[in-house]
Amino acid sequence: MNPTRRRRLLWVLGLVAAAGIATALVATALQRNVAYLYTPAEILRGEAGERARFRLGGMVAAGSFQRAPGSMDASFRVTDGDAELPVKYTGILPDLFREKQAVVATGRMQGDTFVAEEILAKHDETYMPKEVADKMGQAHKKHDVAAPGGAEAAR
Repeated sequence: MNPTRRRRLLWVLGLVAAAGIATALVATALQRNVAYLYTPAEILRGEAGERARFRLGGMVAAGSFQRAPGSMDASFRVTDGDAELPVKYTGILPDLFREKQAVVATGRMQGDTFVAEEILAKHDETYMPKEVADKMGQAHKKHDVAAPGGAEAAR
């Protein structure tokens, strides 16, 4: 093999190796940032890993919100109609956060409590995240209950 061909072959092999490493790094980064959405019933059935970071979606249960005066620590329960899950969060809650409203929390399970790192609240009277709306709709069908707002609530 002459030196020019050898140099080209090494160059091509180097590019293939670099592309493979770059692809592996991108795949690893994306996998770490993926947070799957689960409802309280799915979490209690064990569908979410113990230490995995994921999103919890549902409605803030009525009468469940508690915050000590002068504290940033909040606790509340999220429900999907099938089950309720206690949530703890330290920080400033969104302005639109309130009981009986849709919420998506990102965090991890610690024992039987979901510890949230981020809380997202619904944006207006008719908005609910599609994933949450779909899963809540399944719960309404299962319990033979009319969905609040009908088909418009999912838009």
